[in-house]
Amino acid sequence: MSSLSTHVLDTSLGRPAAGVEVSLETLDGAALGAGTTDADGRVGRLGPEHLDAGDYRLRFASGAYYAASGVEGFYPEVVIAFTVTEAGAHYHVPLLLNPYGYSTYRGS
Repeated sequence: MSSLSTHVLDTSLGRPAAGVEVSLETLDGAALGAGTTDADGRVGRLGPEHLDAGDYRLRFASGAYYAASGVEGFYPEVVIAFTVTEAGAHYHVPLLLNPYGYSTYRGS
């Protein structure tokens, strides 16, 4: 199992957001992994199997997701910075997304 997963829900439609490109990087911009959400809005394996303690960034291509549906959005991307405190533990970072807002939390 990868130590990082994500789930994107399109709250404007009340369903998973399929086809969102997601990338994982260090805060200094080094790429660690990338994926695209599946039909359930999930990327189950993102990046290396083990993340060291430290700060990371998830980048979601929200503008491209909405443009593909013909919807005008406000945010071309959503960037979530987070801290891994327990090296080797699994982290799940969900995104609740709509064209004019978003919310996130640490999932399980």
